[in-house]
Amino acid sequence: MEHPYTNKLIEESSPYLLQHAHNPVDWYPWGEEALEKAKKEKKLILISIGYSSCHWCHVMEHESFEDTTVAAFMNEHFINIKVDREERPDIDDVYMTACQLSSGGNCGWPLNSFALPDGRPVWAGTYFPKLKWLDVLEYFRKTWAEEGDKLEDYGNRLVSGVRDNGLDSILADAKQAFTVEDVHTLAKQFKDRVDPQTGGRRGAPKFPMPNNWQYLMHYAQRYNDAGAKQLLITTLDRMMMGGIYDQLEGGFARYSTDSLWLVPHFEKMLYDNGQLVSLYAQAYAWTGKKEYLDVVRQTTDFVDRHWSDPSGGFYSSFDADSEGEEGRYYVWTVEELNQLIPEGQDRNLFYTYNDIRPQGNWEHNNNILQRHRSGEELARQFKISTEVFYASIAKTNQLLLEKRNTRIAPGLDDKILTSWNGLMLQGYIDAYRVTGSMEYLNRARKNADFIVREMIKDGYRLDRNYKNGKSTINGFLDDYAITIQAFLSMYQTTFEPAWLEHAKGLTDHVLAHFDGDPSGFFFFTSDLDPHW
Repeated sequence: MEHPYTNKLIEESSPYLLQHAHNPVDWYPWGEEALEKAKKEKKLILISIGYSSCHWCHVMEHESFEDTTVAAFMNEHFINIKVDREERPDIDDVYMTACQLSSGGNCGWPLNSFALPDGRPVWAGTYFPKLKWLDVLEYFRKTWAEEGDKLEDYGNRLVSGVRDNGLDSILADAKQAFTVEDVHTLAKQFKDRVDPQTGGRRGAPKFPMPNNWQYLMHYAQRYNDAGAKQLLITTLDRMMMGGIYDQLEGGFARYSTDSLWLVPHFEKMLYDNGQLVSLYAQAYAWTGKKEYLDVVRQTTDFVDRHWSDPSGGFYSSFDADSEGEEGRYYVWTVEELNQLIPEGQDRNLFYTYNDIRPQGNWEHNNNILQRHRSGEELARQFKISTEVFYASIAKTNQLLLEKRNTRIAPGLDDKILTSWNGLMLQGYIDAYRVTGSMEYLNRARKNADFIVREMIKDGYRLDRNYKNGKSTINGFLDDYAITIQAFLSMYQTTFEPAWLEHAKGLTDHVLAHFDGDPSGFFFFTSDLDPHW
């Protein structure tokens, strides 16, 4: 296919960057070429940061970055850099912090940051409609041309803020001894923020935040706190029954836009699902609730079907959009459902179980599948056995899944990130621990072998990203920490010494290349990386 425009991103492997490779904007990837060009031409830098499954990133691309008028203005007055935040969390962190300091916390993705020719941020914001974006561009063009000293001053102050952001309080807290009273205080503060009716933190949006619930689960078990346990169970129940969970084939969306877990932001991310598999597996081991095990099985099945690379690695995400609409792949009108499900008991059971309404439970008469009541309760209402009820639901689910598979699927981000793979690896290990199924352990081993074979280099240096048979980008601290934890879990599960040796090798590398800060904290980036 012939494209009228092609920019420097065409040489990248990131699906997000490649999405912008044929924009009329002269995008550069992050690197010395763009930074040197900005210094040489004495132009402001525009750093636009996003990720493949980001809905508003796509919207802004279509409205502004594909528009030749907008692109011409950007090309004339700025050096334009595109960054995949999932590949380069270090860059994202700097400019996101700058956004929070300069924009009063109104930040998100796409993240659009204006910087001086040496990369110092002067201001950052998020999505802008086309006309507003042109106003923003003109403001910085004019200010740089007429009041460059003012932007230099902004840059100096922002850099100081980014460097010092929260560090003093963190260091002060780090010097305090952590006591049992602190454990109770944290648990109480957390419990006070939980909605006892719908679970999760009060209000909207609602994010799963699995590590928080793991903390509460361990606390409730250790201190026999029935209230904490109930808040945990309410949250896990409402998440798995809500629209944030794919009721047809498993897997969680990134978050719910409302307070009821009904309307998700439909993107699915590997890092969420890896952690949630671990959370539900551990909750099943503690409570014995079969539904939690169903979530583990469904979600790992989803990952096996859609996110498993032949190499053994796991892909990163599914887009929120398909056919240009958020959620289109997942929702149903009553008219569609009536054509698929024969009139009778199967339809009645499915509609009652999944909250199907004639006018829809979401916008444009669409229904998001969600559940309010258990199958056992509905089986009693319909005077049938639970076996008959679940067999009916399974049959109808299969009908819908076959139909959904004929739709245009959301875009797949098929890059393989080390840290996210470590989270999913831990999920499979936890699934094995609670089921004893060798299928889970074999899948965990395949992924762990992939990390050893493809991502670990000489001297136990990790690469972060794998795509098209090639690993790239020197790993960050989270890549090491999560992989070390997963390898320790592999050793504790199999007692194979190799996993302990790999964990030690990676830890030694961290101590050699991420240590050295007087505070005692580790750096996020390695001393092998260039400093800018």
